Amino acid sequence: MSDHGDHGAHGRVPTRSERWAAFKQSPFLPATVLVFILAAAAGLFAGSYTYSMANPTPHRIPTAVVGAQDTGRGKAFLDGMEKALNASLEVRRYDSRAAARQDVEEQQVFAILDAGPGDKVTLDVSGASGASVAQVLAETAPKVGAEVGVPVTVKDIKPLQEGDPRGLAIFYISLAAVIIGFVGAIQLSVHARGLNPAERIGFTALYALLGAFVIAAVVDWWLGAVDLPFVESWLILALTMFTSGMVFTMFNTLFGRWAMIPTWGLMVLLGNPSSGGAVSWPLLPSVLGHIGRWLPPGASVNAQHTAVYFGGHQHAFPFLVLGGWALVACTVFWVWRHRHPGGRESAPAHAGV
Repeated sequence: MSDHGDHGAHGRVPTRSERWAAFKQSPFLPATVLVFILAAAAGLFAGSYTYSMANPTPHRIPTAVVGAQDTGRGKAFLDGMEKALNASLEVRRYDSRAAARQDVEEQQVFAILDAGPGDKVTLDVSGASGASVAQVLAETAPKVGAEVGVPVTVKDIKPLQEGDPRGLAIFYISLAAVIIGFVGAIQLSVHARGLNPAERIGFTALYALLGAFVIAAVVDWWLGAVDLPFVESWLILALTMFTSGMVFTMFNTLFGRWAMIPTWGLMVLLGNPSSGGAVSWPLLPSVLGHIGRWLPPGASVNAQHTAVYFGGHQHAFPFLVLGGWALVACTVFWVWRHRHPGGRESAPAHAGV
């Protein structure tokens, strides 16, 4: 009788609430959630890059104008360029080519339009300021010149390095620093879970310094793709990698095992397409062009780009952005370190005998 009763109890069909409770305790719930999250992430990843890069369109191209552009052929050519580019030229007038060239070096303008004496027009583009912007201007100017009857000479006064003809190397090395930065933090959380807060920050800084050195060495010394100002580029990459790692650590403190979602969203879905590395900021959708400068990937590309092509004209802003994100991430982690899933308890003191 007893055996029969036990068998009947085990053979009872579980209720819906019991099945749901068992499902919540099983590994199938997080696995199912991840299926939907990964599907959404795949679509968002493809969509974010397609939205920003598939059809780059000029929105605002700061352009230096030198010479008599108010009358005659110079005005006709300038009007034609603005019409062809949907009035996206932001004209800034200069008294001399030297002053205009200085602002090219400061990355305040992307091109110099000079009517000068005679009937021809010279358009100086800066490939190093943005290969995609220079390409748009160089392709548009001759067509406009033919339409308005003005001979146009286009030349690149600040070309990209021979090993990086599309200007993508800086984007790729910055992307590597961003991704390896937070992947390294993920690996520390899995394989070095017992690290205490100060130790975790220290090891994040250590792999950032070593990883950045290897990235710079491979790209410059081994492949010879880009001639880097080695120490400056190395330290920019290291700061980028450290910031990325600490951003994940901050989100891991706040959101636990779901920290990858905000990290991926901030650094990859939003940060990389808006960084200006693959498509220059003037060709990005206007909102992305403004947001990108304030995110770690954009700040990294900005600082690295200036270091490589505009040495002596480095700006503080990208370093303040990277440093600000790193400081906020470290502070949040440290203040709420008790919520971080890692760490270890201090060993109790041995009692005296």
